[in-house]
Amino acid sequence: MDFNLIGNIVVVENEQQISASFKKREFVIEVVNERNSDWNDFIKFQLTQDRCSQVDGFNVGEPVKVSFNIRGRKWEKDGKVNYFSNLEAWRLEKVQPNTAPDMPPPAFTESEVPPAGPNEDLPF
Repeated sequence: MDFNLIGNIVVVENEQQISASFKKREFVIEVVNERNSDWNDFIKFQLTQDRCSQVDGFNVGEPVKVSFNIRGRKWEKDGKVNYFSNLEAWRLEKVQPNTAPDMPPPAFTESEVPPAGPNEDLPF
């Protein structure tokens, strides 16, 4: 399943070389809660392998659309079982910042309305 979220970048971590064959880079976006901005969500994503550089073109505070997959793993050690989830980003897109609310249409006067033609007849 593919998911998308739009938010502002708040943290971009450095790339981490986990092993000789695996690297990752994490970043966090703030997703606005429309009901109460005190409850905004801070969502951490990870980029892996050749996707780590995708976040290079973005700055903290910039709006971004993140396309991602949810991955879950089971991990066992010393007879104890743990589960964890990752949000694996696979595409980042620039988003235009929100502009001011729609402006009302400009006022007009009756003199600006063209006269009806000879063949125009309104049904009311």
